[in-house]
Amino acid sequence: MDITKLKGHLPESIYDQLPIIIDKYNINTALRMTHFLAQCAHESIDFTDFEENLNYSYKRLVEIFPKYLTGTTGKSYAGKPEKIANKVYGNRNGNGPQASGDGWRYRGRGCLQLTFKGNYSSLSKDLGIDFVKNPNLVATEYPLVSAAWFFNKNKIWPLCDAGSTPDEVKDVTKVVNGGTNNLEDRIKEFNKFWTILSNVDNT
Repeated sequence: MDITKLKGHLPESIYDQLPIIIDKYNINTALRMTHFLAQCAHESIDFTDFEENLNYSYKRLVEIFPKYLTGTTGKSYAGKPEKIANKVYGNRNGNGPQASGDGWRYRGRGCLQLTFKGNYSSLSKDLGIDFVKNPNLVATEYPLVSAAWFFNKNKIWPLCDAGSTPDEVKDVTKVVNGGTNNLEDRIKEFNKFWTILSNVDNT
């Protein structure tokens, strides 16, 4: 796999993280790299947004977090990102209760929106960098690395190895997204990177 083909197709800050992740997280084929970059590109709006936007209206809160925010209670959280994060992410995966502020402190960051203190702690141990103390580093310096860690931790590579058709993109998307939201754009991103890395024209 010749990653120099990606130069000019990725922001420089993202391209510079590629050597860190290739060996460490087993991204050792063009197919794996293509699936990975396609999901990252979609989730981060073409590598431009690395922090979760929690400024939701009441209508969106009910759609996204029906288990946590409904009725009168939900209405009091609308348009209050920090309050929303502390409510819906509190007491989950290493986070303390709502009052601890962990939900906001460890909100989604990076290309795939790494969330929760437990994940920040595991990433810290893996890289030898204290992301628990410095969570913003996930968004500012390690957005792609954190995403590669997520792929590796969740054993997504075998799904990537299965092929380059929309069916495989769909299978990967289900793990990354928890569903198949915006699958058409993910397939479009896959085809773009697959053309670059494999010299195959998928247009």
